[in-house]
Amino acid sequence: MLKWIAAAALVATPAVADMVGQVGVDWVGNDIIIEAIADPDVQGVTCHLAYFDRSVIDRLSQGNWFEDPSNSAIECARTGPIRIGDIRRGPKGEDVFSASRSLIFKSLRVKRIYDEQNQVLVYLVHAEQVKQGSAKMSISTVALEPGEALPAR
Repeated sequence: MLKWIAAAALVATPAVADMVGQVGVDWVGNDIIIEAIADPDVQGVTCHLAYFDRSVIDRLSQGNWFEDPSNSAIECARTGPIRIGDIRRGPKGEDVFSASRSLIFKSLRVKRIYDEQNQVLVYLVHAEQVKQGSAKMSISTVALEPGEALPAR
């Protein structure tokens, strides 16, 4: 019984991001952070996410202490043989990764959408906000080989 509970917890766990790069962009200490995110339900796909990280000096001078910008970029690549687990089908897709971008109201999300007709995994990064949704987004795609595609339903 304990094994099944542990297995269920692992399946429900969102992806974890590993920082692989940090680039300083100005004299006040603002950085661009680059993280690697392995898709937890699609073995063999890794996405690299880049986003802006504000420094303490920038936060103090701008007066907006608790929020980072929505700007981000994503690129996903095949990093090994692809094995697709139980992923959601349909146009809404499912979240692969989420990180807070403000104290309460904003998060950065990576969503996977399976384009069944073209046999492509589409990864979308966007900000989600309670008020005023953000139009800032970026996408990346990973084409599947014939043996990797999910069977038609």
